[in-house]
Amino acid sequence: MKSIGIIGAGNIGAAFARALASHNIQAVIANSRGPESLESLAQTLGSTIRAGTREEAAAQDIVLVAVNWSKLPAALAGLPNWTDRIVIDANNPVEAPLFQPADLGGRLSSEVFADLVPGARVVKAFNHLQPDLVSGDPQLEGGQRVLFYSGDDTSAKSEVRVLIDRLGFFGIDLGSLAIGGQLAQFPGGPLPALNLVKFE
Repeated sequence: MKSIGIIGAGNIGAAFARALASHNIQAVIANSRGPESLESLAQTLGSTIRAGTREEAAAQDIVLVAVNWSKLPAALAGLPNWTDRIVIDANNPVEAPLFQPADLGGRLSSEVFADLVPGARVVKAFNHLQPDLVSGDPQLEGGQRVLFYSGDDTSAKSEVRVLIDRLGFFGIDLGSLAIGGQLAQFPGGPLPALNLVKFE
């Protein structure tokens, strides 16, 4: 299993960490305030999730990023070379409490995000479900909860699909970022917040 890092310990980042912990998958989670601020969260997650620095999280094979939209540039600034690293874009271009859409200049949020991680193989995933569905049991309704993903790199998507499968979700490949990123983007896309289940 490839090593996993998480940058961002808000609702989505913490939910993803809980999902990993429930399947005994190791990961490093980091935020802008340093590992000490995450010790209590890490303790609730168990021994497979440890608090680390942004640099430690960013050095893993697969890095999920889930940060408030306006804080993304600062959260990713100064990190090591992203070349060929798989980076999961779990971000949405809105922020509480108003949830007003950010001005993207007509671009998709994943396009803007990709510019912040130059050289990375970006896969859009884990952004369209409510956090409690990400961390909850994906097989409660007698089927498998659907989790969409998209990207331009086939091998990166395959690696993320392996992770999605291991977490118990039913992954559906939406295609390229230009297509899938638009479908799964919140706000604007038709797929976010849908709780879909695949039955045999």
